[in-house]
Amino acid sequence: MTLKSPHTRWDGDDVHGRRVVLTSVGVRLDRLFARVAGTPRHVIETGLDMTGEVHGRLHGRFPSIDGDWYGVVNYEIGYADGRPQKVYLVDQLVPFHVLRLLSETKPH
Repeated sequence: MTLKSPHTRWDGDDVHGRRVVLTSVGVRLDRLFARVAGTPRHVIETGLDMTGEVHGRLHGRFPSIDGDWYGVVNYEIGYADGRPQKVYLVDQLVPFHVLRLLSETKPH
């Protein structure tokens, strides 16, 4: 199931079925989960790695009353110890300033 926004883009038609258009984005975790300046670090080796950028799929958009835009995104966050399991986050509302459009590679 996909969270539907007034600005969700759809592909297909009523006869053959409709599906949400997913847009590849980078989610900048450092910006989304910014640490308060001066806060001391306490490293937990088995904790979530909230640094860098992870791949996400944008599938909805909402404006705020102030004119800021928020995207509805699915993405994964890995663990600092490198284990293969990840935390999968679905339908997360994130500000557009933490998203970066990723170019899709199309087959020739």
